[in-house]
Amino acid sequence: MTRPDKRHGPWGPLTRSLTINAVLPLALFYALRAQGAEQWLALLLSSAVPALRVVWTLATGRRTDSIDLFVAGLLAISAATSLISGSPRVLLLKDVGMSVALGAWITGSLLTQRPFAYHFGIRLGGETAATERDHLWQTTPALRKELRKLTALWGGGQLLDATVGVITALTLPVDVVPLIGRCQTAVVLGATVLLTLHRACRFRARHGISLLGTRPSHQEPHRPALAKPTGGGV
Repeated sequence: MTRPDKRHGPWGPLTRSLTINAVLPLALFYALRAQGAEQWLALLLSSAVPALRVVWTLATGRRTDSIDLFVAGLLAISAATSLISGSPRVLLLKDVGMSVALGAWITGSLLTQRPFAYHFGIRLGGETAATERDHLWQTTPALRKELRKLTALWGGGQLLDATVGVITALTLPVDVVPLIGRCQTAVVLGATVLLTLHRACRFRARHGISLLGTRPSHQEPHRPALAKPTGGGV
């Protein structure tokens, strides 16, 4: 796993990704439509924002984010398909493809030795917590079971978002789909986060350890089944 940003913590890269992949394209789309741009052109130009970031990152010799590369690839495929079909709705399905890929990747991690939620917890807690989390993973069946459940929750949320996204992209007016799609994704993500926090708090109260490893490792008990529950933190 990559090291969290020292200035902004693990949320820094996520915030930048959401801004570039969601907020800026949405604002640019409606700005272009307000200037009279065609739907297809406005969707294409606004969707090009993540691709431009990839080009800039490669030009400056910096390491590109895998999410940005994936979004750029989806844009290229959807733009080419839209040129052939002449339908702007093909470009709308690009965002659905992102949710499908994330959902499949997260759910697929259940088949690996350690699922998505385990690695996400390491990212939140920092590399100093990695050794402690590895020990708890190997010695605490309850932790393994709950992290797998969280992984299924996050993967299912992304697939649900994709399913609803397909329906809205194919049935609603093109001009409202980008806004509704972002709001829909925010609702699904928000619900997933709230459920995660609820389950994490309940797990800590029951077992006395942090489910996602957000507390320093020296505060984590090595024998959760015998540890006395403590308050605060998830």
